[in-house]
Amino acid sequence: MIKKIVFAVLTLTLVSSCVSPKIYKELESKYANLKQENRTLSEENEALLNAKNSAENELKQVQLAYDEAVAERDKLQADYNATKSNLDNLKASYSALEKNSSAAIAANSQKNRELLAQLEAKGQALSAENARLEKLKRELEDRSNRVAELESLIAAKEAAMTALKNAISRALTDFEGKGLTVEQRDGKVYVSMENKLLFSSGSWAVGAEGRRAVQQLGAVLADNPDIAVLIEGHTDNAPYMGSGNLSGNWDLSTKRATAIVKILKENSAINPENLTAAGRGEYAPIATNETAEGKAKNRRIEVVLTPKLDELSNLLKEY
Repeated sequence: MIKKIVFAVLTLTLVSSCVSPKIYKELESKYANLKQENRTLSEENEALLNAKNSAENELKQVQLAYDEAVAERDKLQADYNATKSNLDNLKASYSALEKNSSAAIAANSQKNRELLAQLEAKGQALSAENARLEKLKRELEDRSNRVAELESLIAAKEAAMTALKNAISRALTDFEGKGLTVEQRDGKVYVSMENKLLFSSGSWAVGAEGRRAVQQLGAVLADNPDIAVLIEGHTDNAPYMGSGNLSGNWDLSTKRATAIVKILKENSAINPENLTAAGRGEYAPIATNETAEGKAKNRRIEVVLTPKLDELSNLLKEY
């Protein structure tokens, strides 16, 4: 990651020598925003995993304390039963001695009193242990419920993203085999569209078939208002040779991402606040740039769909 950042900084330095300060600052700002967004998503994912692991560890500790309390309660119950049995035997013996010797009766009475005191002490200890056991049981149930709630929310988010992936796959069936793929990983859905479906070489104008694909994707997104939509533009490593005001691949990738955003915004049911356009240039390839096939895969638009995590964030604050 550090190597990538250093490489990116060096690239920015090289680019800055060829472009105006304004364009350089814009690119630098976009790069910083992308880094911040990547860091935020990583932190959110790590926070969720840490919270789940912490809740599970606490649950195990409470379960262990509960088991120990049960064992201690059972031992006290056994001691209590043994002492009570001994007392009953002494009472029987006392009744027999009462008929024969006043001295024996006095001694037996003293022992009875001692046993009664022991029995009372053990009864109090058993009562206290039962109270502690009940408290641990309630705490165990509370922790179990929290873990179950957290797992349920995570499962629901995952199921919702799976349903979204399936809906998108169905909506874009017509474009299978035309450079379009739909994948689900790391709790997100990735829709990748190669440039051959969307743009002409060196252009950021979306063709008719590409526009239709984006519009059909937008129809699904309109039904899912709680999804954040990041549109990333990517290029291969061939230097930009077109004309106009573009400074290079990074600028081209940004304009292509923005072109997709503009088409999605045409659907009034999509909240513009959910849309983000980003240019990644040639710096996030998914295949080698040594072959024509690899370069074709790298020239793409990636639509990254992320669920909003407000419910999970609120639940984590309660821990």
